[in-house]
Amino acid sequence: MSVLEQTTTELRPRTTARAKTRNPHRLWNGMILAILVVGAVVMSMPFVWLVISSFKPQEKIFVFPPEWIPQPFRWQNYVEALVYKPFGLYLFNTLKIIVLNEIAILLSASFCGYGFARIRFPGRDFWFGLVLATLMVPYFVLMVPQFIMFSRFGWVDTFWPLTFPYFFGGGAFNIFLFRQFFRSLPEELADAGRIDGSSEIGIYWRIMMPLCKPALATVAVFTFLFAWNDYIGPLLYLRSDYNFTVAIGLATFRSVMSTQWHLLMAASTAMILPVILLFFFAQRYFVEGLVLSGIKG
Repeated sequence: MSVLEQTTTELRPRTTARAKTRNPHRLWNGMILAILVVGAVVMSMPFVWLVISSFKPQEKIFVFPPEWIPQPFRWQNYVEALVYKPFGLYLFNTLKIIVLNEIAILLSASFCGYGFARIRFPGRDFWFGLVLATLMVPYFVLMVPQFIMFSRFGWVDTFWPLTFPYFFGGGAFNIFLFRQFFRSLPEELADAGRIDGSSEIGIYWRIMMPLCKPALATVAVFTFLFAWNDYIGPLLYLRSDYNFTVAIGLATFRSVMSTQWHLLMAASTAMILPVILLFFFAQRYFVEGLVLSGIKG
């Protein structure tokens, strides 16, 4: 037997053993991938059914078995849905609330987060724990006292109850997110600013804020989603039709006598598109902000 044949014979069992070792890993990865694919398909079915139903006539929305290819294909459902109600006005009202909330939350939450992360003061950890404790208080517990307070202020049927509270802290979760992100930044940056004679406000605004763009993007996305999908708040405080938001406008398609399901499906699909576009455009900053905010405890 030649040296080459002897070497091949000696290596063959090792290669077979390696292949046997790799096969279980490939099988396991294949099973996980199959489960994820099935789960993704199941989770996306309601959205697929919503989009398909938005192109159907009213009488074919609930037929069984369902028609996955609408016959006929009604593009005019979207035109009729957006003129059936003043969605231009609803969209403007919603964007007005979103802009005010973005300004309030990004400024106040980042300011509070910087204070808890970088400024040493008596009882800092206690007060921060108290802020986090408010996350365990359900919104519906605070709903009645807040409504009584804002009604006595005369703010019912205005946007103030939906925007004004966010100028005072911006929410415990947002404060926590900014605090974690500021703690991940090097302390030497703040020390260099102090050596140059900068105040804490200057360090916060000129040094730290430009570095926390991922956290700002993350909080901005969360704020947009909450304000865009908020139904309870506008339903509780808004009375006039000219003050309604998109969420309230979608609810007006349903009535006691009849519901325009085909128009409701079309309007719902049209209102989901801005959220999807926002996620795809801000996905990189969103993921980066969540990852970097959890580096330090």
